[in-house]
Amino acid sequence: MRIGRLVVFGATGDLTGRYLLPALAALHTQRHIDDRFRLMGASREDWDGEQYREWVTAHLKHHGSGLPADARRAVTASADYRKVDVTNPADVRAAVAGEDPVAAYLALPPALFPATVMALHEAGLPPGSRIVLEKPFGENLADAQELNRLLTDLVPEKSVFRVDHFLAMTTVQNVLGSRLANRVLEPIWNSTHIAEIDILWDETLALEGRAGYYDHVGALKDMAQNHLLQLLCLVAMESPITLGERDLRDRKVDVLRSVRPLTDSDVVHRTRRARYSSGRCDGREVPAYIEEPGVDARRRTETYAEIELELDNWRWAGTKFRLRSGKALGADRKEVAVRFRPVPHLPFGQDKDVRPNVLRFGLEPESMSFDITATGSHAETFTQLSLTAGMDAPALPAYSRLLLDVLRGDPALSIRGDEAEEAWRVLDPVLSAWKRNLVPLEEYPAGSTGPPPRLATA
Repeated sequence: MRIGRLVVFGATGDLTGRYLLPALAALHTQRHIDDRFRLMGASREDWDGEQYREWVTAHLKHHGSGLPADARRAVTASADYRKVDVTNPADVRAAVAGEDPVAAYLALPPALFPATVMALHEAGLPPGSRIVLEKPFGENLADAQELNRLLTDLVPEKSVFRVDHFLAMTTVQNVLGSRLANRVLEPIWNSTHIAEIDILWDETLALEGRAGYYDHVGALKDMAQNHLLQLLCLVAMESPITLGERDLRDRKVDVLRSVRPLTDSDVVHRTRRARYSSGRCDGREVPAYIEEPGVDARRRTETYAEIELELDNWRWAGTKFRLRSGKALGADRKEVAVRFRPVPHLPFGQDKDVRPNVLRFGLEPESMSFDITATGSHAETFTQLSLTAGMDAPALPAYSRLLLDVLRGDPALSIRGDEAEEAWRVLDPVLSAWKRNLVPLEEYPAGSTGPPPRLATA
């Protein structure tokens, strides 16, 4: 059943203005929604509908300038507004009131999820309604389990959309398609041939005024717990029977269940955390993280997180998986890099110039490349070649695809409850060890490559 009404709690925040409004305009452009569609903004500002439509117009002009003007006007015309305390059932009831089903989108800090879900439970939702929650889903495993219990009491699991826009990115989906649909790759997609897989989201972007959210979360929860673990699932999963919601999600959960649990010693030796100090990044001066407006240095929030994981299963025993994300780094590097093992023997009498093959899936911008070795002008010399292919622009932006799935009721690209809990099971030991300061909080200058390499130990 297609839903034609979206209620956004947190409707005046950055997520709504930067992503959800342009996503709706893109859906209008391709006629996935029409003039009957209704958007209800619900937030704490003391506004009326006209003030909110002015806010919508301004943000669509800024973040959706490349979209047709008539689509932007249609989104503005569809919008109304209510001042809402998300913990107050009466306010929530007024926002979702109506006989037709509604998609309730919680564009809120994770700490507000439980209270908002309880308010929705008391307020009641029309039959057939859906709930959408942004990442991160809870603060730890216990939080995720409790939140899942609350949601189960409110709507069926198939009506809960724990969204991660990474899953709707064209290149992310291409990771799965490339390895499963190509005869040349699938037979060698295992630890016999692959030594390491790096899943990286390095960005030159610094805090950019997001302290209210980021300083309470940090790089590990903001990126690794959801986005990067989702990529790990697609890279490492067994072939599903179909790409339907049950088969796809079952195989993703299998991957997370196979991650070898990290002991305190593992966390010390296989994880790193750091935050940026002042420096010059991407042509601009960047203050130290602890000097950014709204940051509380006592929280010791990391802006760089790195974790090395291993999978205890037949396909991947012996392959290292490295997840890394950092802010205010010297270069944007957002990719999945699959590093193959070297060939067992070279007949050329030398191998100093031979590097292992690397298959790269560029995430932003979207691309694919394959680094190979070829002979140079003489048979005894080698040269490195990179075969690169650009990707066509996606038919829909990632957030448009996610919203369309919500409105259509297709949860295949959302995260199932047990999957959310397994992701926390993987990272809870890291959070615990970091909280006890078993791993030092390092520093790196803004604009650098990150914290310096660790010294080799005897």
